[in-house]
Amino acid sequence: RLEGLRGSSAAVVLGAAAQTSSDFFLVVGDDEEEAAYFYNDLRQLLGEYTVLFLPSSYRRAVKYGHRDTAGEILRTDVLSRLSGRAAGAEAGEALFVVTFPAALAERVAPRVSLSARSLSLKVGESHDVIELTHRLEELGFRRKDYVYEPGEYALRGSILDIFSYASEYPYRIDFFGDEVESVHSFEVQTQLSRSVVEGAQIVPNVEGDASSEQLVPITDYFSQEPVVVAHDLQFVCDRVQQIFDEGFADQALAEQAATSEMELSEVYARFAASRLLVSGKELQSQLARGMYWQWSKATDQTKAAGGEIVPTVVFHTQPQPLFHKQFEQVLAAFRSLIADGQRIYVLADSEKQQERLRDILGELSQVEGGAPGASLFTPVHLTLHEGFADAEVAAAFYTDHQIFDRFHKYNLRSDHARNAKMSLTLKEIRQFEPGDYVVHVDHGVGQFVGLMRIPGSDGAMQEVIKIKYQNNDAIFVSIHALHKVSKYKGKEGTPPRLSHLGTGAWERLKERTKKKLKDIARDLILLYSRRRAEKGYAFSPDSFLQQELEASFAYEDTPDQLRVTRQVKADMEQPRPMDRLVCGDVGFGKTEIAVRAAFK
Repeated sequence: RLEGLRGSSAAVVLGAAAQTSSDFFLVVGDDEEEAAYFYNDLRQLLGEYTVLFLPSSYRRAVKYGHRDTAGEILRTDVLSRLSGRAAGAEAGEALFVVTFPAALAERVAPRVSLSARSLSLKVGESHDVIELTHRLEELGFRRKDYVYEPGEYALRGSILDIFSYASEYPYRIDFFGDEVESVHSFEVQTQLSRSVVEGAQIVPNVEGDASSEQLVPITDYFSQEPVVVAHDLQFVCDRVQQIFDEGFADQALAEQAATSEMELSEVYARFAASRLLVSGKELQSQLARGMYWQWSKATDQTKAAGGEIVPTVVFHTQPQPLFHKQFEQVLAAFRSLIADGQRIYVLADSEKQQERLRDILGELSQVEGGAPGASLFTPVHLTLHEGFADAEVAAAFYTDHQIFDRFHKYNLRSDHARNAKMSLTLKEIRQFEPGDYVVHVDHGVGQFVGLMRIPGSDGAMQEVIKIKYQNNDAIFVSIHALHKVSKYKGKEGTPPRLSHLGTGAWERLKERTKKKLKDIARDLILLYSRRRAEKGYAFSPDSFLQQELEASFAYEDTPDQLRVTRQVKADMEQPRPMDRLVCGDVGFGKTEIAVRAAFK
């Protein structure tokens, strides 16, 4: 038993244990939120490769039966890693899987099925590309012009793009004949390479497509007995049993029958709790074979439920105090800790926050006297959910978001690669109506006809938009080149004249426009050179009050807000007239910048 672990100290202790261990740790939170915060803390300390998050594959409660694609993807990633570990990969390395009861309650596809349905592609190996695409089709992958979601692949000449369910980013495999010459991961939105990798593990959606298999508990994937870390393992098993007993609601089963071709009796059979869910008793028998570390914040639990004495390690950590943005209290607390011989570390993702705290404490120290506030703490560029102090190691680890009273939300593995897709472009397409006037940067003003599919150069169908010009001439623009197309904006009620393809009129119009723009630019340069020569009012640099005001905002500044605020302040401190326009969409934080400038 581990007692007295307050704040995020439990994650720090486990992270330290992993440095000299090759164990497999199964960390179980009481619910999804606790597990997600614990996962975030461990990931900050150990990195993404060592720490995995196992979510539920259902939105809301399991009983409602609403599948969650993002959850399925993360679960497939975990299963793939555990399967590889069971096959001998990652030997001698620690691995953490952080989860919660609802996720443990779900059965999964057998490991042998996952292995049989996975593909491994490494540099230097030989694969027949056509046979490989046939295998991808058998595994449920869909061929596209470009990949944007897991379960898609694209073949263009000697380049094969595949988006595996076990990868955050898709892979780009370049063949020289039948030999894999290189493998890269790449960004979905830009389709540009991110990094070179040695190989690609291609895994289909085993979580969402296991209807005909005999499912197993996730413990079947454990190649070694896990070190189970939880507040109360009995509570976890009881919660899993409760989910099993509830099963799937009648409403969920009726919805399944309505959206599929199955009879209601078949739906009931397929969604039987005994087939899809693990009972608490079964889970308990599986986990009881390994080591169990029970941890708690309290220090008065010296006996187990049965009354037997349990080996106990007692820590003497204290939670980070609540300062409520009272920086005089922060300064006093820091000085008290230093007087007790403790080192202070302030944890923050943002270097700006570190600088802000240094400036505030520095000015307070000058007012009150004593040790310089700017040298009271050591900045650490990572963050935990909750700070803590430990007198035994003579150190305090405080988080900036608790000092500044900011909301801190856990962040699961980035899913932007999948979510980016072509969302903005597709949104723009939906805004177009047949007959709308559009402008193509190379061909001029035309009329939007619609979205359609036509055969590409390789015979595969591709999505394009059709734009009509004078004399019923038309061009077809790939949806991946829509950055060249925009909606026509002109005088309302006056239709524009359609451009004539092949005449050069559009190019001549662009040249005339460029000349006018150059004339305007020349006038602006003259105007701003005169303004620059004039004297204006120079505002003073940021004061303690300015820093305190900015620390009072509830949310962390975005990178763009930080950049624009710096630019606005730099303008204000220059001894010349200021002329700056701050643009941003509704709700993107313009007012916060304006408040900072007004206060200054």
